[in-house]
Amino acid sequence: MSIKDSYQDVICSRIIAGCMNWGEWGANLTIAQAQELIEDCLAINVTTFDHADIYGHYTTETLFGNALKKRSSLRGKMQLVTKCGIKLVTPNRPNTVIKSYDTSKEYIISSAEQSLQNLNTDYIDLFLIHRPSPLMNPEEIAEAFSQLKNDGKVLHFGVSNFTTQQFAMLHKFIPLVTNQIEVSPLHLHPFVDGTLDQCIVERISPMGYSTLAGGKFFAKQPEDKVVRINKVVNVLTEKYNVTPDQILTSWIIKHPSGILPIIGSTKINRIQSAIDALAINITDEEWFMIWEASTGEEVA
Repeated sequence: MSIKDSYQDVICSRIIAGCMNWGEWGANLTIAQAQELIEDCLAINVTTFDHADIYGHYTTETLFGNALKKRSSLRGKMQLVTKCGIKLVTPNRPNTVIKSYDTSKEYIISSAEQSLQNLNTDYIDLFLIHRPSPLMNPEEIAEAFSQLKNDGKVLHFGVSNFTTQQFAMLHKFIPLVTNQIEVSPLHLHPFVDGTLDQCIVERISPMGYSTLAGGKFFAKQPEDKVVRINKVVNVLTEKYNVTPDQILTSWIIKHPSGILPIIGSTKINRIQSAIDALAINITDEEWFMIWEASTGEEVA
């Protein structure tokens, strides 16, 4: 098995549907629209859906769960990912007085059980700690994860936004299968800080969010760095007869760690576009052309 195929160990689709914008933080989909988008994703083999308890101020999981309730037969065809650990100040959590992190055993288990209820499912395929807390106790997190696994409530575990040291610390106590990270031509840190190297060593596939930099590449008044990158991207779109977002996605997936892009759009054509980008194989030199455009200088 190649490194790029390691994502199959977790049974995630190669492109992941990000659900952060499905609810009131974005498109504000109705239950019927969410159900249609779920079915459309499954039809093009995008079977993994990425959530977090906080999305939509703790409402988006429920939106998805209500849509799934209408077609419960779809559950066996998908993988559900969700995250916990961030506590938001919101009317939906009136007892929270300050934004903070909580990675205690009690909180992790209660969060997972709440997500199970929200998503209208008996199990979660992949459960992540959303942000590393300065107060996290790896043994306590491992105890929570082990209990959830033994109870059949969660199949796999991972983290999000962890440094290499934080990942290694927790991984020593409980097996982790991913680190969900921000990565794009505008956010190069994972390529040089050891994050992606660690994923290769541990043979896990990182999940990448904001791979299109939150739409900055398509802004009406882009920053200078974006202008430089877009000049290169536009040349490559003509060469390969594809769209700019597909070139940017092909740049992400070229890395040997097998980054799994999370596509946050609620437009099925944008998700399909990411699927089509899997067939594009830019050259190493073209990859470095985008890198140089981002840094503003040639490699050392």
